Amino acid sequence: MDIKRESIFVSAVRTLCNTFGGMIGIIIGLFVIGIVIAVLSKPQMVTDKTQLIIAADAEGNREFLSHSAPVVLRLNIHGVIGTRDLNAKTIEAQLLDSRIGALKDDRVKAILLHINSPGGTAFDAHDIYSRLIEYKTQYKVPIYAYVDGMCASGGMMIACAADKISSAPIGIIGSVGVLMGPNFNVSGLMEKYGVKQLTITKGKDKDMLSPYREWKPGEDQSLRDIIDYDYNLFVDLVAKARPAMNKNSLINEYGAQVYDPVRAEQYGYIDDGKSSYSHALTELLKAADITEEYQVIELKVLHPVLSDLIEGKSPIFTGKIKHELQLPSDIPLEFMNRPLYLYSPALQWE
Repeated sequence: MDIKRESIFVSAVRTLCNTFGGMIGIIIGLFVIGIVIAVLSKPQMVTDKTQLIIAADAEGNREFLSHSAPVVLRLNIHGVIGTRDLNAKTIEAQLLDSRIGALKDDRVKAILLHINSPGGTAFDAHDIYSRLIEYKTQYKVPIYAYVDGMCASGGMMIACAADKISSAPIGIIGSVGVLMGPNFNVSGLMEKYGVKQLTITKGKDKDMLSPYREWKPGEDQSLRDIIDYDYNLFVDLVAKARPAMNKNSLINEYGAQVYDPVRAEQYGYIDDGKSSYSHALTELLKAADITEEYQVIELKVLHPVLSDLIEGKSPIFTGKIKHELQLPSDIPLEFMNRPLYLYSPALQWE
């Protein structure tokens, strides 16, 4: 019987391939395990680093100019405030980076707030407003706001940091108010079907507004006090920032309603309800006394590599392709039971 023997070369190649394949398998396994662990922990993957982007000037040009050219910093207030891409931390990163690197030596001469937002968390909206006021005071730069769609609730609060607010002819502006909730109570349904629950607490009203039992009169008072405080702060802030606004009318007439840009101008929410991006930017240049060539800069906050995978937002985990149309159905879970400066008509009930 003939016995075929492998050459030493073939045997070595096979061993090498097996070893290489095993290493690849181990690496893939560790990668998958890391992703699964990260997905379960659900971190907010946002860095404090930004990337400089050339934005369009008043003529639509995006040509890169020399490092001596004055700069208008464009801050995009787009989407819900308090989410991963728009919060106090991301705005702080942009403001800090506007004074270093290619923008050092006081190159930023003005800020343009480009707003299209329904608002969001009270904390983030007010913190962004405060940081803008501090920046404007410290560096003596004008801030203008241009509304390109919606400037409601927390978006309106942030706009109040601007010296002038302009808007495109079509938009939604206003909603000076605060909400928390909704809160549901299923105790009656549980009783009907014999469902029991046990929550162990220490401290009066520690389980306030628990949905699994009948609510006690007055247990929500501390939350109502917080809402009153946040509302009064919002009203006073708007009345101070918008001198054409009648505070009494804001409280008793306008309330948390929203208006078209023309009526918003009439009531004092904004200064110009028939503007454009080009016109608003041109007006800002005059306020900043910029007469030479200038650069409009955006500072995009970066997300770590594979952050969508880690947060479970990749199509690998969601099963949804990136270009699908997603319509918001309710408040994000992380916003529940937090004071919100948010325009959300379906949720504004007593």
